[in-house]
Amino acid sequence: MRIGVIGAGAVGGTIAALLDRAGHDVEVTARGASIDIIREHGIRFSGGWGEHTAMVRVGPTLSTHPELVFVATKASDEAAALEANAAALTGVPVVAVQNGLHGVDVARASAPHSPIVGALAMFAASHLEPGVVTVTTANSIYLGGDDAAAVEKAASVLRGLVPTFIAKDFRGAQWSKIIINQINALPAITGLSVQQTIAHRGMRLVLTRSIREAVRAGKAHGVRFAKMSALSHPLLSVFAVLPPWVGQLLPLVMKWRLGPVPNPGSTLQSIRRGQKTEIDYMHGAVADAAREAGLAAPVNATLTRLVHHVEDTGEFVKPDAVVARVRQALHGT
Repeated sequence: MRIGVIGAGAVGGTIAALLDRAGHDVEVTARGASIDIIREHGIRFSGGWGEHTAMVRVGPTLSTHPELVFVATKASDEAAALEANAAALTGVPVVAVQNGLHGVDVARASAPHSPIVGALAMFAASHLEPGVVTVTTANSIYLGGDDAAAVEKAASVLRGLVPTFIAKDFRGAQWSKIIINQINALPAITGLSVQQTIAHRGMRLVLTRSIREAVRAGKAHGVRFAKMSALSHPLLSVFAVLPPWVGQLLPLVMKWRLGPVPNPGSTLQSIRRGQKTEIDYMHGAVADAAREAGLAAPVNATLTRLVHHVEDTGEFVKPDAVVARVRQALHGT
């Protein structure tokens, strides 16, 4: 099948490499020097799903009319990327593989003549240089959407490449992914791996509180969290009322599920590449949702500000200083 992949970063590069290895005709889009590097060396793929060099076609936009398209850019780039590829997308199912809560809505607005499928990538991959992707945690993809035929078409392509599930309640799945994405801020702020931040007791309690804020915000909006990884609606409902010293068991389970390979998280990877992050679509989205529901989310708001500080200054913050800043936010000082 002719398949386009818009965005050749960690997620897009992984999907493109897996599709190429399965024999599909794959074209990817990239920017700047990445185009020449991928054109010459391909996408060099390794890690949890084996090794492969995908010699795919590449350019700033899709040059052919594909039968299926995955858009795996950063959330902030999704609309512009879809609009730049509008000529190739008419009538073609578009799979929006996005963090945050609004990826499907953005895709519908930016590609109005395409059926839209939502997708959540649960695997973790490292992408610190153009054309090189390493899967650090092999996991699944969840799909959902209103067009059943388009969802099934995407699922039929992905099955056999990566464990693929169709979520009956995709909004609930998005919120469950928001909970999982809570691991992203602390590595971006400190420069440490996800596993290292969870191993630090003070930051583990910060993560526990930030997850609790996210669960309470989702429940205030009537969300029923989807069963995903170790998470479920009943578990998160109990977690939301536990004291942090008990609730910290959840981050420890998340650390265990990540395995031993150091996971930098997607937000830290963006900072290391000198790019803007998606923090406003993850922790920032939680703070916004909480405010809309009349709740406070001081931990998520503080972590969002600290990530922007690192983006702006290039200077990481020491773990104890992060804990102190969050403590101040919680006490209104």
